Amino acid sequence: MTLTAADVAVPLAGYARRLHAVAGPRHHVASPLGAWLLLALCAPASQEDIRDSLNGTLGCDSADAAEIAAGLLAAPHPAVPAAAGVWQRHTTSETLERWLSGLPPQVETGPLTTQAALDDWARRHTSGLIDRFPIDIGPAVYLVIATALATRVSWERPFDLAPASALGRSSPWAAELRQVLRTPEGPGHQQFVAATQAAGDVAVHAARARDGLLVVSVAAGLAVPAGDVLAAAYELAPALATGRSVARRSLFDLPLGDGPLWAITERTAQIKSGEPREERCAAVLPAWTAQSQHDLADPSLGFAAAAQALAPGDPWEARQAAMARYSRTGFEAAAVTGLAVALAMRVPRTGLVRTAELRFGRPYAVVAVSVDTPDSRRPGHPGPWHGLPVFSAWVADPEDAGEA
Repeated sequence: MTLTAADVAVPLAGYARRLHAVAGPRHHVASPLGAWLLLALCAPASQEDIRDSLNGTLGCDSADAAEIAAGLLAAPHPAVPAAAGVWQRHTTSETLERWLSGLPPQVETGPLTTQAALDDWARRHTSGLIDRFPIDIGPAVYLVIATALATRVSWERPFDLAPASALGRSSPWAAELRQVLRTPEGPGHQQFVAATQAAGDVAVHAARARDGLLVVSVAAGLAVPAGDVLAAAYELAPALATGRSVARRSLFDLPLGDGPLWAITERTAQIKSGEPREERCAAVLPAWTAQSQHDLADPSLGFAAAAQALAPGDPWEARQAAMARYSRTGFEAAAVTGLAVALAMRVPRTGLVRTAELRFGRPYAVVAVSVDTPDSRRPGHPGPWHGLPVFSAWVADPEDAGEA
């Protein structure tokens, strides 16, 4: 059976909720996929109760998770280089030897040498975006497992710049910032209001990059918990990337006026469609940068079970280093996850036009999803990365937008 991104969408969304819940509602970026892949690679070593625990954390059977991980590493996405490695020294066991022999051939293996060597591995596999391995390797450490993901892409159409006041009077960021990003006219950006189960009506913006990445921002009402907003983003982003339908709200069903998430106006103007009325949306959102270090020790994240499967009773540490930058011209992100064990015109017509400006003026969720490129797309045969969320963030600390 060939498994694709669709097979991991629900399990990964569940795992992302766990990871972002541990990180909390602070400004941060993470790669739930990077952590999930590491657990999936470890899962074949597990047995009985530990396997049941990992199945619950992974959201699917360990064998299926391992097959998905192997498929993703065997067919890397051009916009999201992925790598995995396992290094060991001194101590070994029958369990470790069996597990090592069953790893996918794309997993780098070898002797565990120095911290500098692991730092160099992190730099090489993230294009220099992560310059240090997230775990300090002491002399007692004998096994290290790691995954790395990175992307650096340019938008199909760069944003325009706008004054921060465009975020609206109710936004706390409007007074803190000088400039923000505004969507340009033309292809490359989508923005609309969506109805979601997790977070109710939300503002959605999706920016498409040139090399096969879709970055989706989702803002909800102030009373909606961060976890529910992220859950809505993990529902919407893969659907938009793969062309599945989403529940878009008509602007004519929403009240006119100025609100925290959008301002809706109405006027008579020329319209492009043949209908008597038309809807238009734009979006304003801040630029942002995030650098995060995540301790993955929380039992809900599965690394305790993975370490127990590989090396029962031995002390362990699991961490992830992640970064992301969202700017006028593009998006870049990277994450290294480590587990260490020690001993788109017609003739214009006149009609009614309702316009919304969506405002990402307070903390919101972002999910970056890989999509097939025109060169790799085969109708009816999506690649293993198509529609797969690779990075996600909770944006709570914006910065001024610039020309770059």
